[in-house]
Order: sequence, then C-alpha cells, then structure tokens
Amino acid sequence: MFENTVNVIDGSTFLISDTHGDARAEIESRKTDGLFYRDTRHLSTFALAVKGLSLEFLSTDNTDFYGASFFFALTTESMQRVDRRPVASLVRRRSLLRVLREELTLYNHTDTEIRIELEFRFAADFADLFEVKDDRIVKAGVLKRTCERNSILFSYTREGFKRGTDIELRVPVKSPASTELRLDCPASMLEPVMMTVTLDLPAKSEWTLALDVFPHEGDEELEEFHRKRALTQVTNLLQEDLRLWIEQSPQLFSSCDPLSHSWKKSIEDLASLRCTDEGERDEEIIAAGLPWFMALFGRDSLISGYQTVMMNPELSKGVLRALAHRQAKEVDDFTDAQPGKIPHELRHGELTRFGQSPHRPYYGTVDATPLFLIVLHETWRWTADEELVRELEGPARSALRWISEYGDSDGDGYVDYIKRSKVGLENQGWKDSFNAVLFSDGTLADPPIALCEVQGYVYDAWLRSADLARRVWEDEDLASELRHRAEKLKVRFNEDFWMESRNYYALALDGSGRRVDSITSNAGHLLWSGIVPEDRSGALVRRLMSPESLFSGWGIRTMSKEDAGYNPIEYHNGTVWPHDTSLIAHGLCRYGYHTEVARIASALLDAAAYFNFRLPEVFAGYDRSETDVPVQYPTASSPQAWASGTIPLLVRTMLGVRPKPAKKELETVPQLPREFSDLRVRGVPAFGKRFDLPA
Repeated sequence: MFENTVNVIDGSTFLISDTHGDARAEIESRKTDGLFYRDTRHLSTFALAVKGLSLEFLSTDNTDFYGASFFFALTTESMQRVDRRPVASLVRRRSLLRVLREELTLYNHTDTEIRIELEFRFAADFADLFEVKDDRIVKAGVLKRTCERNSILFSYTREGFKRGTDIELRVPVKSPASTELRLDCPASMLEPVMMTVTLDLPAKSEWTLALDVFPHEGDEELEEFHRKRALTQVTNLLQEDLRLWIEQSPQLFSSCDPLSHSWKKSIEDLASLRCTDEGERDEEIIAAGLPWFMALFGRDSLISGYQTVMMNPELSKGVLRALAHRQAKEVDDFTDAQPGKIPHELRHGELTRFGQSPHRPYYGTVDATPLFLIVLHETWRWTADEELVRELEGPARSALRWISEYGDSDGDGYVDYIKRSKVGLENQGWKDSFNAVLFSDGTLADPPIALCEVQGYVYDAWLRSADLARRVWEDEDLASELRHRAEKLKVRFNEDFWMESRNYYALALDGSGRRVDSITSNAGHLLWSGIVPEDRSGALVRRLMSPESLFSGWGIRTMSKEDAGYNPIEYHNGTVWPHDTSLIAHGLCRYGYHTEVARIASALLDAAAYFNFRLPEVFAGYDRSETDVPVQYPTASSPQAWASGTIPLLVRTMLGVRPKPAKKELETVPQLPREFSDLRVRGVPAFGKRFDLPA
C-alpha cells in the first residue's frame, strides 16, 4: 500500500503522493494519498496535468523529509514516441512547514514561444485518519468550498469542529510570460475544482509560479499564518532546522559503511518525526511513524526515547512530560482509562472529537505505565536531572499505584489486560493485533492476559523507581518496599512462566492461568529487564539465535518457526521488527553475550542496506538462506520512530556505555567485533556536557 509513494513531513502535517507528485485518493490503488493535518485529510486530490504537450516523467528527488522535487520533460505530441521532441522542462519543487509550498518552474529550451496549459485538480474530503485507514468515509458535517480569482477555500464544519484548506496561487508580478487563470468550481463536492493556468512562454526563458496550501483548524487564514510565522523563505528555514539538528547530534565514525549510512539516516528520520505537543510546555516529542502514527504514543514514544537517549535526552524528557500531563485520573471504560495509567494514543480528528473513537487519549496499553517509570529513571541516569525527577514524582507514584491497584485484574499477582472499551484493542501489549497471543497449536488465548515481557518491565520499573526513591525523593521506605516486591516477583515469575518441556519462557498466562506456550521474541525482552536468572539465560539465547527457531539471519522473528501460528508475513507472528531485535540485543549485552550482539548488529545492518539504510517498522521473517534480500512488508511504516532508534541503541550497546549520574560521567566497556573495531562516536550529550566514546 505504501510502495511507490513520496512523503513530505512536518510533524503531524504530511503529504502522501505518488512518485510524480500527485495525490489521487479517488484511485483505488491510491486511497491513502493526501495532505493530512492533525489526523484529518485536508486534500484528497492534488494533481497536475499539462495540455497541448506530453508530460513525461524523468525522476524524483526526496532526499529531505520536508521536501521533494519532481522532474519532467515536455514533448511535442506524436503518435510515435520516437518522433516526440523535448521542447521544455517542468520541475515541481515541494516543501512543507505547516504550509505546503509547491513551486512549478517551466523552462523553454527552444527558439520560439510555446503555449503551455497547466491544469491543477483539487478535492478535499476532510476524512478522519481512521476513516482513511479503514476505508469507510462517512461525513456527518457540512462540506463547502469557495473559489475566488486565484484562491480556493475548502471547509468542513460539524457543530464546533472546524477544518479548512486554503489554496492560493502566487504568480510572480514580473514575469516573461503572459498568463491567463481560469477556475472551474463544480456545484457537486464530489467533483474536483479545476485551476487552469495558460501561458505563452517566450523562447529560451523560464517562469515560476507558486501554490500555497494551508490546512487549518477553526477560522485561521493563510495570510494571518504568514504574518505570524514570517514564512517567506520556507526551504531556508527547513534546511537550517535540519542542519542544526544534525550538527547537534553525535557524530559516528566507522569504516563500516552500512553503519555510518544507517546512523545518518536515523538522525534524519528522527528529525522528521519530531512533533510539538500542545500540552503545558509545548514540548518537542517523537511521533510513532508515518503515515498512520504521526501522534503521541505511550509505548512507542517511550521506547523511542529510551533508544535515543544517547543522541538527545531532551526527546525523552518531552515524551515523559507530555504523557504525564495526560495520565489518567479516573476510571473510564470507553477509553480503557484507570487512575495512574499512562496513555496509549492521542488523536485530534473528528471521530475522536465526537466520541466515535476513544483516542482522547486512549489508554489501552498494558506496558506504557511501567515503561514510563523505566524511561524516567533512564533519562535521569543520562542527565542527572533531579529537577525533572522531582517534577514527575507525582505522576511516577501514580503509575506505581496503577501497577499495584489496577494492573492485576484477576488478583494472580501479575499485571495483565482485558479490554473494557467496546471499540478498544483486544490485545494491549506491543504486539497488539487481534491474533498476536497464540498457543503453540495456533489457538487464541483468552483474557485477561499477562504477557511475559510486561512482568519483566514491572520488575525493572520497581527496581528503577526504588533507586529514584532513595537517591532523589529521599523515601527509603518506598525504596525498600519496591525492592522487596521486585525480588518476590522474580521468584514467582520464574516458577510460573518457565516451561520445562520447551526450555523457554511462556509468552503469557491466559485468563485460566494456563501458560501460552508459543516460542516468541517477547521473552527476549526479559534479558533487557534483568528478570532472567543467569543459569537460564543460555537456554533463552540458544532459541533466540537459532535459525530453526527465531533467528532469520536478518533479525529475530516475532514467533518461532516451530509453532503452528508462525507466518513470515503475519504482522506479529513471524515477521522481524528491528526495534524488538535491538532491545533483545541490549539485553544480550547485559548478560555478556557479546558475540550474539555482534551477529545481530551485522544482520540488521545488512538488512538496512537493502532498505536504503532506513530500517522499516517491520519486514518479513523468511530465512536468509531462502531469500537473497530481506522481504519488504507492504504496509510497514517508514520512517518509524522505534525502527529509527534501532541503530542508536545498537551502537550504545556495542560501546558498552554506562552512565554514572553521581559522578556525571560516561563509562564505556566496548565489546566491538572485528567489523566494528574502529567505531567511535563524538559529541554524545550527557549531564549537560559532551563526551567522545570510547573515552
């Protein structure tokens, strides 16, 4: 579905088009095209045609996340392609900084004047992002449009919900070409508005026009936006912002080209996924991924913050504050909310506004709350920012109470989940598709479900919170209580989740207390959490790294080939997720399995090379021996935050970086395999300073 697309992004504003630059959602194969802003599609059609000459596509340049260029030749029309003669060129240059700026430049290469007719088509359906995703668009409000000289205004209102798309054509005052503008605004909203520009382009000349497309809420106008933001040199502003981001990010040096290229791509993709959270402080946060997840996500944003704390700890601070600001205060079954619970997903579209969708925010996640505590502690480890830890002490204590008072729905001592919202998620771990929790024979597990990795997260969260209670909050009683809980959980967990018959941890306990006995990557996260006894780590690692089980040669599969539910192209039951593999590698390092870490790093970097060094959200789990290349998953988000965080976490893992907040120092115990032996990272931010690693 996302193949042959070109995306430009500015936070929650993004445009999905084809490789020619056209968005055409009216075509069956392009239904997800369009200009989106804050979870609403503001243009469903944005297309260009040329009359009188043939428009022949040459190439696309999409090297920057905020912009793209499309190159065309204009040829004389002829029945025989060999007789066609290129007489002119057309370049579409696109940039996005909330306003979409589209510049079209025409070049006449001949010695005679050429008449050219440009025809733009625009349509706006104001579909909610979830309507687009589910291909079920039903509008209850009023759609309108107004055409005036060189501008078009599409609008949609439903009670207090207002969205608009303002389009303005800007033709240069001084122009070598004589131009004529015509607007065709059909009465039916189902038909697109046609904007036609006819010009006589003199010999050996060039001519440029610009279109500004402004998606907005309420009654804001484009000219008002330009005045407020001084948006005159859009591309320059975007280039400067990206330059500063790259300049302030750590620099990696390695003779391993795939590693160097992947590191650079990760930095650029993380820049593209930054959003401003409109909370108490307008924090900069990490959105989860393009196209469906350009929003604040609990689990995704927290894990991405953990992965990238070595690159920029300010991102994890922003995520923590944004989530704490929206922490649940009461029980609400429709949104799966309970006091102290950290949100799963925040949306701003029409369906959310009118209660048809629970994302105001939605709290259907079992792991975001312990992950919040883990990332708070990890951010403190890298910054020694006690002010942040004191600021978030209340939300942290509320999160601890949720784990104890609400997290265990059936009283068996394990944090679990069961859907209460009629429109919520059936599965609420990171593998949240409907069939993500299967027994080895392929049957579905019944809720409430206690996932193995979640118990590991809780164990880690309690130990980390105990550290903060002792060292920052000065509450030794809480610290002692949390350490005691963690010790008891570790003992019980290793009795109840360990499967002697399979020499591995169960995926989960179901509602009847049965072990869900499939072999999955979830158990690999237990190494990251540290809940695995040393004498069991070897058995776990052998399964994780076995080609006959979980290791595909490109990464670690989500489900073993041994189990009935395995499918190499099933979203959560056999595919490879780079972030999942990176967290497992991080845990392997904790237990001293450095050879395996190197093997994983090499596998993921080999895969990245086939994806233009941008690891996607997910790819197929076929054996490397069966495929010469990693097989693309058709609907994978790209760029995607925790996929972009994979390389930074692997680099940190291989360098063996250990933050020491008491001394405000970074220690390194590098375990570098031969292919990465000269790895160096310069300018790592920590404790308000910059470090070169290894030291």
